[in-house]
Amino acid sequence: MKILVLSWEFPPRIVGGIARHVAELYPELVKLGHEVYLITAEFGQASMYEVVEGIKVHRVPVGHSNDFFHWVVNLNLSMGDHGGKLILEEGPFDLIHAHDWLVGDAAIALKHNFKIPLIATIHATEYGRYNGIHTDIQGYINSKEILLAYNAWRIIVCSNYMRQEVERALHSPWNKIDIIYNGIRAEKKHHHVDFHALDFRRQFATDDEKIVYYLGRMTYEKGVPVLLNAAPTILSQMGGKVKFVIVGGGNTDHLKRQAWDLGIWYHCYFTGFLADEYLDKFQTVADCAVFPSFYEPFGIVALESFASRVPVVVSDTGGFPEVVQHTKTGIVTGVNNPDSLAWGILEVLKNPGYRQWLVDNACVDLERRFSWPKLAKQTEEVYQRVVQEKRQIAW
Repeated sequence: MKILVLSWEFPPRIVGGIARHVAELYPELVKLGHEVYLITAEFGQASMYEVVEGIKVHRVPVGHSNDFFHWVVNLNLSMGDHGGKLILEEGPFDLIHAHDWLVGDAAIALKHNFKIPLIATIHATEYGRYNGIHTDIQGYINSKEILLAYNAWRIIVCSNYMRQEVERALHSPWNKIDIIYNGIRAEKKHHHVDFHALDFRRQFATDDEKIVYYLGRMTYEKGVPVLLNAAPTILSQMGGKVKFVIVGGGNTDHLKRQAWDLGIWYHCYFTGFLADEYLDKFQTVADCAVFPSFYEPFGIVALESFASRVPVVVSDTGGFPEVVQHTKTGIVTGVNNPDSLAWGILEVLKNPGYRQWLVDNACVDLERRFSWPKLAKQTEEVYQRVVQEKRQIAW
């Protein structure tokens, strides 16, 4: 099967979870015997054409843009143009697979021009991020998501929660939506034994402090202020021996101000962005990972913590309760509830045996439900269904 994939991000351009999803899913589909051509945006010094783990990666120029939405328009024009040439020169293609609304215009145009079935993976929705559509910009994005969902032969989502959201927010029929979880390459999380762990750990905390960390974007829906609000309770019950490490790029001024106002400034460390290799080492020495999101379609950060053998505490929102089995592979706490979050974190910090049990269960669950070879087979089944259905109709 020959598949044309459109994604606005792909390594080394990593903005959110889409880049890793695309970079880890398609090598497994190549191993299953499929030909994968990927069109993505140019980025820095990255080659405009290269083969990455069997994926034929085509990066297209986007040109000057006045703002993000202008950039998206230019991206789609460039993707559509390059995609048309690829289909004419390398075709015929069996399927087009688009990842999120940002590449929707190009994917829909290629679908209609060349009569190739379109599959869309919807990783998140604007409606979900903001608990409704409240502004003209949100309305514009929502309309693009609806258009992509409407034009897709089938829609893939990462959780049952997202299936319900796509049905409600994008008006998609229930029986048009397939659930395929996100995965992770657990073997990429090397458990470092070749570095001075204690010396490394001392960059973040004293020897008698537990390390509790958040990793991710500093956006409203990630709920970092809830963790800071939970910190005083945790510190009071742990004799002040906890360091809260906030990892990720973005504006943290409001969070730093909150930490100062709460009187926990000296128990917090805002690291900014950490490169993967450094982050892998950091997770090796951490005691608890916390993700107090208000909105989380899936929660791949939980899988990364599973693979790093760090116990996780998450909020009861979105896909998290599907990914993290409460009191078995992690702890699920109330949304926007600092007291509940503090309880979950203290359960992990105060009970080392329980912590180890959670970590062991999580590692087993990773292989059982979240391995890319298994998820690629599920994706292949969706592809085969669409190709078979296409043969039975006149376009």
